[in-house]
Amino acid sequence: MADSPAEDRSAASAVAEALYARIGEAAPQRRLEATRRAVELLGDPQRMYGVIHIAGTNGKTSTARITESLLRAHGLRVGLMTSPHLHRLNERIMIDGEPIADRKLADNWADVEPVLQMVDAELLANSEPALSFYEALTVLTFACFADAPVDVAVIEVGMGGEWDATNVVVADVAVLTPIAMDHAEFLGETIREIARTKAGIIKPASRVVSAHQSDDAMEEILRATELSEATLRVLGRDFYLMSVEQAVGGQVLSVSGIAGEYRSLTLPLFGEHQADNAAVAIAAVESFLGNGETPLGSEVVEDGILLSSSPGRLQVIDYQPTVIIDAAHNPHGAEALCRALMGSFAFPRLVCVVGILQEKDVIGIIEALDPVVDHFVVTQSQSDRAISVSDLADAVSAIAGPDRVDSRANVESALERAKEISGVDGGVIITGSITLIGEVRGGIEGG
Repeated sequence: MADSPAEDRSAASAVAEALYARIGEAAPQRRLEATRRAVELLGDPQRMYGVIHIAGTNGKTSTARITESLLRAHGLRVGLMTSPHLHRLNERIMIDGEPIADRKLADNWADVEPVLQMVDAELLANSEPALSFYEALTVLTFACFADAPVDVAVIEVGMGGEWDATNVVVADVAVLTPIAMDHAEFLGETIREIARTKAGIIKPASRVVSAHQSDDAMEEILRATELSEATLRVLGRDFYLMSVEQAVGGQVLSVSGIAGEYRSLTLPLFGEHQADNAAVAIAAVESFLGNGETPLGSEVVEDGILLSSSPGRLQVIDYQPTVIIDAAHNPHGAEALCRALMGSFAFPRLVCVVGILQEKDVIGIIEALDPVVDHFVVTQSQSDRAISVSDLADAVSAIAGPDRVDSRANVESALERAKEISGVDGGVIITGSITLIGEVRGGIEGG
């Protein structure tokens, strides 16, 4: 007799609890050997399907989602691994456009857990930490994709690239989205150091697709491609965004890809950075399906772009006032958010609900937001990594001035205050961390 949905949900929750009991994502393990050992014991599930591997600082998740949508429009069964999730762990393991089913998650965990425990024992015997949350989740994800089975997996790097657990894959296509300063304590103090780490996903003779990069980042990418004898295609050099026009619910763009031209594509996402992400995704799929030599079908591209989505990325979730959530969590992301707000919306008053995690560049984020925001409402998410309301309010007030800053103890009251200030014709943007927008999105959709 099949288990009930409630029993399946309980089993999936138990998987999440088992994973969360491990070393968290805030303390990434800079190693590949442990993950490699686990997948080897499972028969290398990550080698049972094609792989598009995506690294970068900003735009990874959106680019991954658009890439996945294009591949599904082509008729392929696609797995998508992204992070973090907004509500439930299942969202990180997408199969054919849907979060993995609770029962499938639990069944695959039952198969994988004994291997994880075996590797844990080996690591501990060598005085090394057991597999972390992210390492174990990566192994589980690869097993879920093999079990599905999928034709191709789109894999978003968790952090960095070279030593990220996902880098046990040998990808058909490596994608690099814009690289900027973030996670400096783990990745390096300069753009060049960070780019060197992220370019670590480039493998011998792989096909590499890159967004436009700073000179320092591009030099590291070029060095990595030359050492690996990989082919490199770059936005603005080998493929182009020909035009972008704002439209109701998003934008219309035309792209000159590596192999073909694709005109009048309706992208239901706001911001020119999302148009760039779409162009990179098209080039990645061209590289995967035809080595960049065969154009994609125009209807396939039209459908794939039209049906793409990126929850939590400049997403309108309510009206009167318009409430927008965006996952900007570093200065580069905040700058892109501001450009998108100015280009896609015209509010008489814009209020920003902001909550930021401790390791982030608070000053850089607020300085980027300050020119377009009329008023800030400072709060904090339930994450134990969140900066306290009082500390964040002091930092924001030092930049915006105390008369432009309110504080609220929780997300719900912060949103209520922001709506009061903005008025029904105004706009409210919630940003600063994934944990914050996940709570806001869940509250509105659940309520």
